[in-house]
Amino acid sequence: MKAIRFVGVKQPLEMQEIPIPEIGVRDILVKVKAAGICHSDAHYRAGISPVRPVPLTLGHEVAGVVEKIGAQVTSLKIGDRVCLHYNLSCGDCYHCSTGNDQFCEKVLMLGHYTNGGYAEYISVPARNAILQPDEIPFEQGATLMCASATAFHALRKSRIKGGERVAIFGAGGLGQSAIQLAKAFGALEVYAVDINADKLNLAKRYGAIPVNAKQVNAVDEIKKFTNGKGADVAIEMIGLPQTMKQAIQVAGVLARVVIVGLSNKPLEIDTYNELLGNEVELIGSNDHHLQELPLLVEMARKKILDTSHIVTKTIPLDADAVNAVLDDLEKFSSDVRTVIVPA
Repeated sequence: MKAIRFVGVKQPLEMQEIPIPEIGVRDILVKVKAAGICHSDAHYRAGISPVRPVPLTLGHEVAGVVEKIGAQVTSLKIGDRVCLHYNLSCGDCYHCSTGNDQFCEKVLMLGHYTNGGYAEYISVPARNAILQPDEIPFEQGATLMCASATAFHALRKSRIKGGERVAIFGAGGLGQSAIQLAKAFGALEVYAVDINADKLNLAKRYGAIPVNAKQVNAVDEIKKFTNGKGADVAIEMIGLPQTMKQAIQVAGVLARVVIVGLSNKPLEIDTYNELLGNEVELIGSNDHHLQELPLLVEMARKKILDTSHIVTKTIPLDADAVNAVLDDLEKFSSDVRTVIVPA
């Protein structure tokens, strides 16, 4: 089968011919119908986050059709439409048993530590497959598994309450989902911070108050909207020290600041004025949980979460096309989400 693979840091991904993966008795083989291209994939190629082993097929946002099932699989059948939870965990350790499967000691992330979905086929444990309703196109199902799921988990970590004001830094794929989910969880107002006018226009369509950080000081603008009180919840989804700092600075009394964006640079905090003085909580949010995904998919099916505008472009399974998208992501391009659709 054809697969687009990471071959080394700061090197273009390469198309390679590799065997169709074998499956175990509890696994399934999925014919890939859609694989989202995430900003994390650009980080992997750039060496910000290490990939192993090399070469490796990237792609952790995957949806497709069950092609083959293992002898002990009873929850799925051939032909089922599925989207895939990207953390392959053991299911038996302490972290798995407490619902925190992303911290499983044996966890392998698709497209990061085991072969992912930039390919014609992928094999995963059956427990990682979430049934995808007919109402959700494959392209949207793929992005649910990362962009929307990560936003969902971050909002749960924030302990958002009805009537609170939420600031979302970054209006890309994660941010657009976070805006809608924050509203669904009862946010009184949601402020979307970005420098891209197209993304801000989409955020406005989803009910957010746009804040163009290219034109105004985002912190001052949000404090103006809140009569100087600041946000109750701030979520950083870009991964830049500047926006992380702004998320902390916009936090009001007893606010929670959730950091989602990936960065390898340190973050400086004015400990008293920005954290202790108002009892602000700084929270890290890492991936999401398998148990969160069925509810998320159902919210998408019921259009509580609208992902129809999240996917802005589809491309074929072509290495040059994928590398071009990763180049754009490194420059923070205007596309919210690009998805590979294999022929």
